[in-house]
Amino acid sequence: MPIPRKILVTGGAGFIGSHLVDHLVERGDDVTVIDNFDPFYSPEIKRQNLAPHEGKANFRLLEVDIRQLETLKSLLKGQDFDVIYHLAAKAGVRPSIKDPMTYQDVNVFGTQNLLEFAREKGVKQFIFASSSSVYGVNPNVPWREEDHVLMPISPYASTKVSGELLGHVYSHLYGIRFLALRLFTVYGPRQRPDLAIHKFTRMILEGKPIPVYGDGSTRRDYTFVGDIVKGLMVAMDYKETNYEVINMGNNRTVSLNEMIETIEEVLGMKAKRETKPLQTGDVPQTWASVEKSQNLLGFRPNTPFKEGVKVFAEWYGKDRGTV
Repeated sequence: MPIPRKILVTGGAGFIGSHLVDHLVERGDDVTVIDNFDPFYSPEIKRQNLAPHEGKANFRLLEVDIRQLETLKSLLKGQDFDVIYHLAAKAGVRPSIKDPMTYQDVNVFGTQNLLEFAREKGVKQFIFASSSSVYGVNPNVPWREEDHVLMPISPYASTKVSGELLGHVYSHLYGIRFLALRLFTVYGPRQRPDLAIHKFTRMILEGKPIPVYGDGSTRRDYTFVGDIVKGLMVAMDYKETNYEVINMGNNRTVSLNEMIETIEEVLGMKAKRETKPLQTGDVPQTWASVEKSQNLLGFRPNTPFKEGVKVFAEWYGKDRGTV
């Protein structure tokens, strides 16, 4: 059995965060979750994600905003942590275009607060959830971490670049080991309701037309949440260097048309499509090189896309009592 560690998880009630918390709590780590239950989507969904851990001795939930540094320090006074997983963020490319100031405030200022907290507490392992969106419209695929010509095209993406750079500063000045994990289109049970696989599944089952932006040729590197969590877990043990940016993707692109066809096949229903123009901020494709994550972390995603969609659909049905 691994030695239990004291771990702080920001955004731990969300889609990816709650899956990570499940694994950490089950492993026996002492887990403190910070979440402000942002109403971007139903806070009740996020509360349900963590409900199985209520009352467990090695689990603690604090409802606080990461922008409130003094409140954070007060609530966590006297506590030490071995690892910080910083997953909290204002999410979504398109909403960030409508409200760039809030995204800057939460994602950049909030990240600096967590780094300041880590500095003051002497936390040496800081794992940051970055995003494939930092690559923007880079045509050099698959995208490699050593390609420093980042071309973000949304405020959300730019805040993730800023978070990576802040991590480099704190790593250089204070010896914090900072790992920026660029996550590629994560899907699976508990996926946010606004994301495509969840949204399309719901609308197909309800007999509603799904919005298809463009001709369906845009491509995404879909990565199953179970694979992502394995990568997050092994990242806490990485000790070789003090700063790394690492892709966590599937190294296989899936077109929008293929994604819809896969959902149709899994559900046994045909979608009604409503074609719409491409949206501002969307990139034509995402595609991860995973050589670095394999070499440094042993990260090898092994969930085929259709199998992952099946697992999601089963969860969706059970969650609604239809399976």
